[in-house]
Amino acid sequence: MTNPHLTHLDLFQQAFAAKPTHFSQAPGRLEILGNHTDYNQGFVLSLAVDRHTQISLRKTQGSLCQLLSPQIETNIREFDLHSINSPLPNKDWLNYPRGIAHILQQNQHALTGFQALITSDIPLSAGMSSSAALEMALVSGLDALFELNLSNKAEIGQACENHYIGANTGLMDQLTSLNGKKDHLLLSEYRHLHLSHLPFPQQLAIVVVNTHVAHDLSQEYNQRRAECESALATLSQKHPDLHSLRDVDLPLLHQSRTSLSQEEYKRALHVVSENSRVHQAQSYLKTHDFTRFGHLLFESHQSSIQNFENSCPELNLLVDIANKSPRCLGARLSGGGFGGISIHLTRAADAAAYAKHVTHIYSQKSGKEATAFVCHSADGATVHPH
Repeated sequence: MTNPHLTHLDLFQQAFAAKPTHFSQAPGRLEILGNHTDYNQGFVLSLAVDRHTQISLRKTQGSLCQLLSPQIETNIREFDLHSINSPLPNKDWLNYPRGIAHILQQNQHALTGFQALITSDIPLSAGMSSSAALEMALVSGLDALFELNLSNKAEIGQACENHYIGANTGLMDQLTSLNGKKDHLLLSEYRHLHLSHLPFPQQLAIVVVNTHVAHDLSQEYNQRRAECESALATLSQKHPDLHSLRDVDLPLLHQSRTSLSQEEYKRALHVVSENSRVHQAQSYLKTHDFTRFGHLLFESHQSSIQNFENSCPELNLLVDIANKSPRCLGARLSGGGFGGISIHLTRAADAAAYAKHVTHIYSQKSGKEATAFVCHSADGATVHPH
């Protein structure tokens, strides 16, 4: 297997005629359960995976930053730290590093110019949070490079998404990328930002199936978040002690149905039931009741179809195939939705055969190609001297 440090060293020297001083990497993530619950102060069960964004860096004089991402384009891109107050047009990938640098400067962190080489094996626009992995790899690298002693790396990534990119996302992606632990799931709650790790049973595996339906989440994501906030505002008129949808239970929601619009009710029902599924999953994992754990994934996807309306025909077909396969314990969309990936829970011994089966049947039924691979757990972001 190629050593990423050595490969990066060669590529960096070819590009910049100098040696990098630091190497950082951050994993992508899978949302196992807890769809759109993070920005509603709820609960999420996630997994940092063995797909990473890797960055080699060195400091330079002045304020010019030079970046190369050879998988995206062959040219070195540049920006000046004094002129990054607004994003570039046309969803340019350079907006992520520009946004991170901008937020750091807004937080009174002194930066000079730097050079960076960026590679990744995380599928783009698929729901595995390639953007958060880039943010956390870069923040971790810049933290070490400039000795910033950051304690809020996840929040810096979120601020980049919210205020620079324009996607009103929660913190789950960044927290998982930072705090993943090999052989464990990450259980996170978003009122007090409490994190804990649950062992991921060795008997299980996650097969990721990518529809290659690219999703641009900013518009739909922001709309769904606004609908959740609207539902909370309506509910809190009669129940002022409600601070987020995390505080709502199913009896209260059903009782309040007539005061909510159809959209508000459905969005809230999804979030409330997702929080419940995260809690149920913990007990099923402890007792190794994998059948019931898997069934929660199917329930979650059904709620995405009916209540949150963030699925698509390709994802629904994949989950339908999963439902009919004795090798699959559960499946659902993962991440923001509207395309991207589905996750399929199998026994470890069945994972490879199931991956072939599901892509074959999908191709037969849809005439389209999907790719499948087995994902393993990984540790969170790391940074080392080169």
